[in-house]
Amino acid sequence: MALPDSVTTCLSQPVHYAICKLGFEKKDTHDIDNILSENGEVCWQAVTEHVCYLESDQSVDYIKSIRSLGPVCESVNSYFKSLTKDQFVIQYTSWFHWTNCTEVFLEVFDVLQSTQATEVALGLMKLTSCLERALGDVYLLKGNDCPFLLRDLLASEQLADVFGQDVMNVLRVFIGSPHGLNLRNVLWHGFASPQEIPAKYCAMLLFLTAGLGQLLQTYLLQTKGVLVHRPYVIFISLEELDAFPDLHSEILSIAEELVKLSSFVLKIMIPFWIAALTAFKQNRYADSVILLIPQLEVGLRVLFTTINKCPNRLLTAESSALYTTFDEMLAKHLDNEEVNQLPVVLEEPAMDFLWDFLNYQEGPRIRDRLSHGEINLETFPREIANQIIGFAITILCRFSDENMFSLKVLECMKSIHLWPELAIVPEEQVQKIKGLEGNAEGNTLILVISEIISQLQHYMPQNCCSSDDPINGVLTERLLVELCDTRICTLYSPRPVLEVVVLLRKISSQCHQVSQQVIAGAGLRHTQWLNKTLRSRQRLNYRRMLNSIKFLSPVLRLILLLITRELVSVHSVCKKNPFDYQQYLKFLKSVLQYTENLVTYTSPEKNKWDETIGLTKNTLIKIRKISDRKLMLMHLAT
Repeated sequence: MALPDSVTTCLSQPVHYAICKLGFEKKDTHDIDNILSENGEVCWQAVTEHVCYLESDQSVDYIKSIRSLGPVCESVNSYFKSLTKDQFVIQYTSWFHWTNCTEVFLEVFDVLQSTQATEVALGLMKLTSCLERALGDVYLLKGNDCPFLLRDLLASEQLADVFGQDVMNVLRVFIGSPHGLNLRNVLWHGFASPQEIPAKYCAMLLFLTAGLGQLLQTYLLQTKGVLVHRPYVIFISLEELDAFPDLHSEILSIAEELVKLSSFVLKIMIPFWIAALTAFKQNRYADSVILLIPQLEVGLRVLFTTINKCPNRLLTAESSALYTTFDEMLAKHLDNEEVNQLPVVLEEPAMDFLWDFLNYQEGPRIRDRLSHGEINLETFPREIANQIIGFAITILCRFSDENMFSLKVLECMKSIHLWPELAIVPEEQVQKIKGLEGNAEGNTLILVISEIISQLQHYMPQNCCSSDDPINGVLTERLLVELCDTRICTLYSPRPVLEVVVLLRKISSQCHQVSQQVIAGAGLRHTQWLNKTLRSRQRLNYRRMLNSIKFLSPVLRLILLLITRELVSVHSVCKKNPFDYQQYLKFLKSVLQYTENLVTYTSPEKNKWDETIGLTKNTLIKIRKISDRKLMLMHLAT
């Protein structure tokens, strides 16, 4: 299903104006000394005087307040940029202790020095969730049953009693009110692209948090109160949530390519996806999930609004209407009582995953707990991040316009077909490179390849094979194209299927790297040979390279054909008994090891061309053996 890719913003016109333009209209300059005392305390009166009120009912005039506070935010941002990290730590660390997340707020200072827009958005999401949790702890000094919604929390009498109503109104301009900037919701629900969140608002919230810490310290001294922090949620029985295999660097690299191809991802949101995958690779699991969950939400919102024919629901709602969020998208019916078509398109396993991880009260409720600050970010479990990203990758595959595996395999086959052209030596010059008369071991390998092909030919589309040439008549690009046209659904597949797919992809990737190295190396050496710039040892190595290319080309083409045919039959792996399944995995891993060794041996650093013969012989014997025993998936599927 093709999804719309013409979206340039997910912010409605009024919301876009409020966030991106309104706070930049006034060009006043504010000296930081007017809002910051000599000992580093926030002069709240100099800040609160910029909050404007409606004459009719004295409620906050959010439009005028945002416009008036814009230059103040600019001043604060410039001030923070003028500080070194040491200066900031010395002056502000103690004012963040009340949040119980001091390190998070110190990291946000680093974000303000960054040029990466995704980092500013991530910093704001973490800041708002930690701030909300801390404000809830303060609420419990005076009341019971802390409000679940930040909007209700900021409007409570309890917080107004501690901090003052004017101070709470300043906060409501930035977060919590749908009439204000509402930065927390706009980010956590995936409406804002990286470039749409001004860094100065992140700086201002960091500044205000320190100011709240100063006010709270005074309040606790006066009341002799003690702030108690509620314990974080602890996840138990994580193994029960294990649906996807462990994600390694290879599949994460494939995911990065899928992000660019999948119609599930809006182009304006690609930086968030890449940042999420990068965070996972860097073991920053909370960051990874914080970045990714809003992107799953916006991707599903695009899908939801497309299939339910309500494109107006894609943008941020006005203050008078509700956002289209996970709750509505995962429901059985729409608000007009019609059947929601999203479950029909995603199908039951994917819906089950989303309900299990996000909605069920007994489940981990990842998005709710992260966004409301209920989880310790420093100890966020890899297991949960692995599952969220695993699910995201299956969704990317499901809505990819091109099959990534097919793309890689076909590109690799085209690459290998270039080898003979690169290795051509003019007839009159053949004698000048001694040793091109043939290689007995290489010829033996060609015979083994022919035997294997004759065994497997029955399992290939017959209209794409020729019996005239036992190798070149079968190992054709046409045959691969035919196989790659077969649609393979891996969305929420059983673990064995996913494990096999990962191995097949890794093998194809290594084959591709070998081919790239051969093309680069052969091209360079051929040019050097024609220009007579090769030393005697290099000429000898060039001869070995040309001899190796003769048998490596059909071997790699055979492996590409095998893994593609196996992928077509990948769901047959579920028919294998546990012992045969382990033997089959062992076989695939040995082929992967062979291709990884080839990458090493054919690299410019190694150039071990003679050694490839022994490696190749052992691998071909293993392939012939498993073919003789009919243990491949293609045998089961027939």
